[in-house]
Amino acid sequence: MADRWLSIVGLGEDGLAGLGDASRAALAGAEVIFGGPRHLALVGAGDRGREWPVPFDVAPVLALRGRRVVVLASGDPFWFGAGGSLAAHLVAGEWVAHPVASTFALVAARLGWRLEAVECVGLHAAPFARLRGVLAQGVRVIATVRDGAAVAELAQWLVEAGFGASRLTVCERVGGPRERVRECVADGFALADVAAPVAVAVEAVGQGLPRAGGLPDGLFASDGQITKRPIRALTLSALAPRRGEVLWDLGAGSGSISVEWCLAGGFAHAVEARGERVANIRTNADWFGVDHRLAVHEGVWGEVIADLPKPDAVFVGGGADAGLMARLIGLLPRGVRLVTNAVTLESEALAYALQAAHGGALYRFDVARDAPLGRMRGWTASRPVVQWSAVI
Repeated sequence: MADRWLSIVGLGEDGLAGLGDASRAALAGAEVIFGGPRHLALVGAGDRGREWPVPFDVAPVLALRGRRVVVLASGDPFWFGAGGSLAAHLVAGEWVAHPVASTFALVAARLGWRLEAVECVGLHAAPFARLRGVLAQGVRVIATVRDGAAVAELAQWLVEAGFGASRLTVCERVGGPRERVRECVADGFALADVAAPVAVAVEAVGQGLPRAGGLPDGLFASDGQITKRPIRALTLSALAPRRGEVLWDLGAGSGSISVEWCLAGGFAHAVEARGERVANIRTNADWFGVDHRLAVHEGVWGEVIADLPKPDAVFVGGGADAGLMARLIGLLPRGVRLVTNAVTLESEALAYALQAAHGGALYRFDVARDAPLGRMRGWTASRPVVQWSAVI
């Protein structure tokens, strides 16, 4: 315990009155206290106070290693707070945390919502698009936002996203003597003087994204180089996304495979050689709110893969030949799921050769859509796709 030079103290809007004995003792004995201006004022830090640098950086705290330091964070420091950022640079014996009720817990308590059934999202330093994969009819969300002005911006974003009928509960300075809770509908937002810190509870009314693999093609920015919806669904099924896993999307085109992988909870590295398609991938990552999960690399994938982190799955969407595939397979650790789709005779022959050498499964997918045929309708076939998938 004597080596624990850092105390991470959760603070509510009630200030010192809401702190336990351990938090009070840490503050009383601190040489330096870090926090936002509001935090420092609530505890009367005085000359011992140090405001966080902008942009946020933990380096000033780490520079004081060995001295008695307190870091103040709102509510639970490990729920969208500074706790996780600091702990990543420390060993367990260096720090101790004293959390109080999080903003999410306080808002849920005010509204009578079961917190385990609520989506909790930190939007105070993230784009509203992070909600894109969360919102659906009847879903309840509690979101922290940047400041009072951001509440109106969130309401407008919800309107533009098709959720204008959603009910909002705006919770200002929750947990403190100046707490205020007000309700409105997103498309009728007219609240004035919204004060920070503030969180917004959303009862969603609107149609969210489908959660099965194979989102509509029209949702993606594309120059036409996109794995079409039916084949994308089959490809994602073969890739078998799992939360927290890493995908290499090689010859990514529009990045549609990467986007859907990230929406399933994974992380993706999309590699694309053409600059205009790289721009489309970034547009799609932003629109779907997965920009924090999808890394985009511009270049020929054979020259990039050696520097990428270990994958759990790899999709080769384009640019493959026998030499590149041999190099790729030689780099992959055991147990990686590898999928490639072939649409030319040459790439089809490569798929047959890969199965002969490495096993796995071959499928041929023939897809046709209805189209006008004179005064009637008939089938228009797409190019057949041969898919090879294997666990390397």
